[in-house]
Amino acid sequence: MTPITEVEGRRLALSNLEKVLYPAHGFTKGEVLHYYAVTAGSLLAHLYNRPVSFLRFPDGPDGQRFFAKNVPPGTPAWVRTAEVPRRSEGRTAKQVVVQDLATLMWAANLVTEFHTPQWQADAPGQADRMVFDLDPGEPATIVECCEVALWLRERLEADGLHVYAKTSGSKGLHVLVPLQPTPSEKVSAYAKELAVEAEHELPGLALHRMTRALRPGKVFVDYSQNAAAKTTAAPYTLRARPLPTVSAPVTWDEVEACGHPDDLVFLANDIAPRLQEHGDLLGPLINLNRAGKLPKGFR
Repeated sequence: MTPITEVEGRRLALSNLEKVLYPAHGFTKGEVLHYYAVTAGSLLAHLYNRPVSFLRFPDGPDGQRFFAKNVPPGTPAWVRTAEVPRRSEGRTAKQVVVQDLATLMWAANLVTEFHTPQWQADAPGQADRMVFDLDPGEPATIVECCEVALWLRERLEADGLHVYAKTSGSKGLHVLVPLQPTPSEKVSAYAKELAVEAEHELPGLALHRMTRALRPGKVFVDYSQNAAAKTTAAPYTLRARPLPTVSAPVTWDEVEACGHPDDLVFLANDIAPRLQEHGDLLGPLINLNRAGKLPKGFR
C-alpha cells in the first residue's frame, strides 16, 4: 500500500520508499525525499518563480532517463504552473513552478533533477543571473575547471560583478553572477566574449568551442546556457550519477585549494552540515543588492 502523507495541508502519495536508486551507495528513494525535505529552505529559494524542467530517473541513474519541460501527467491541480514561451515553436506551453514544500515533495517523488532557466516566470528572457558551465574533457578534471573559474572570477570582478561558484554535481563547475534583469541575448553575447577571452588568455587550458576533437585535456567554457531557451542544474539538486552527488555551492577558498577531483565531490549527506556551517553560499544570487549590470556595450 502506498503511504499517504500530508505536507503543508496537501495529501501526497509517496511510493517505493525502500527502492534503492543509487546501488553503489545504497541510497534509497526515501533518502532522496528526506534529502529534499532537509534542504528545502535553500533549494526553494533558488527554484522560486522559475519554470522547472525535470530530468527524471525513476529507476536510478543506470535506468531510463528522460528530460521533460511540460507538466507531467497526473500533476495535482494545486501545483502552480506558468506559461512559458517556446520560441522555436512560436507558441507557449505550461511548466511547473516549484514554490513550496508540498510541490517540492511531489516533484521529488517522481525522482528528478531540477533544472531552471536564468530568468523568472513573470519575465521570460530577462535574465537575472549569468552562468558559465565549466566542463572538463578527459584527462582534465574539476581541478582544471577551478583554474578557469578563478580566471573568470577575476575578469568578472574587473567589470564590477559579484561572482559565485558551485559544483555541477557531475564532472565540472558552475560560475554564477547575479544580474539586474537583462535580455538573455545580451547576457549570452557578453558571456561568449569572456569565453573567447578565456581561451586566448589560458591557451592549452580553456576552450570556448564545443568541438569534440578539441576538448581532450581542456575545459570547455560553455556560455550557451545563458540563452533564454536553455536551463542549468539548480543549486542543491541531486544528480543522476553513480553516487547521490549534489550541485553544491562552494567557497572560493575551496576552489583555490582544489588539488584532486574528490576535493569537490559532495553527496546528499554532506549538504546539511555544509548549510549549518556556511549557510546558503549562493544566497547572494537572490539578493537584489548584489545584482550587477553588464558593461555598457551589452546593456
